[in-house]
Amino acid sequence: MKLSVVVPVYKEENNIEPFLSRMVPILEKITQEYEIIFSLDPSPDRTAELILAFREKNSRIKLLQFSRRFGQPMATKAGMKYASGDAVVVIDVDLQDPPELIAEMVQKYKTGYDVVYAQRSHREGETLIKRFVAWAGYKVISRIAEVEIPPNTGDFRLMSRRAVDEVNRLKESHGFLRGMVAVVGFKQGAIQYERAARFAGKGNYNRFFGSVRIGLNGLVCFSNYLLTLSSILGFVTAGFAFLLGFVYFLFKIGGADFPVGNPTIVILVLFLGGVQLISVGILGEYIGRIYDEVKQRPQFVLDQAFGFDGDQK
Repeated sequence: MKLSVVVPVYKEENNIEPFLSRMVPILEKITQEYEIIFSLDPSPDRTAELILAFREKNSRIKLLQFSRRFGQPMATKAGMKYASGDAVVVIDVDLQDPPELIAEMVQKYKTGYDVVYAQRSHREGETLIKRFVAWAGYKVISRIAEVEIPPNTGDFRLMSRRAVDEVNRLKESHGFLRGMVAVVGFKQGAIQYERAARFAGKGNYNRFFGSVRIGLNGLVCFSNYLLTLSSILGFVTAGFAFLLGFVYFLFKIGGADFPVGNPTIVILVLFLGGVQLISVGILGEYIGRIYDEVKQRPQFVLDQAFGFDGDQK
């Protein structure tokens, strides 16, 4: 079998050599037919230079370099589009996801699984806030998503050729790989592992707000639940306002002495204004994604490609 490994990178010069020193021996033990595809957003450091230096020693190392920064999801999709293997592995370069796990993934793939994803049992090197956001995000997604997205997973996974082909057919511009793999279906299985801390440097893709944005894509792009929740919240608010008005009416006709005036007005205005802003914000998230899809812009634009048929170098 031929195995393709897709590695999205951006400003990772300190991780290229240690990553390849671990990855290449592992792949050579699995198969002599393999390729390592680095998908590179233009970096101000020596990332591209180092990758090309290793390519001179090993022609199985390939490079896709984009015309501008498109982000990790699109870098991953580009690598999957150009991958030619019977199976494709997506992995980050920072060695938080152990390359040694690929051999176990391949064995599970050979038993009939089209998708083998790595599921984290422990997350080392992450702040308490990020762990809580990840935990809460997966809980919410698992409850409301229209497809089953496994919790505590990232993009680190192995996919069969037919699973990759089906994912490549999807036209969504958000690039939320976990959701798209869930959409295509097929037989999927998990491998448990403990996620290590980064080998070197700081994460350039999955920082806090980037992780929140990815999680929001999982909520909005794979469920209409937030729109339903917004409608329910509107009805509840209207019902509360009606009930409050009825209580005031009863107090009035009963001659009861009760506080009215500025505090009540301020509370009601703030409450209703907050509900309206939340509802408009939810609606805006969906409209924004519709806008992105309607434009039909290319998901990525290549500047240079090294190691592919008809490449530039």
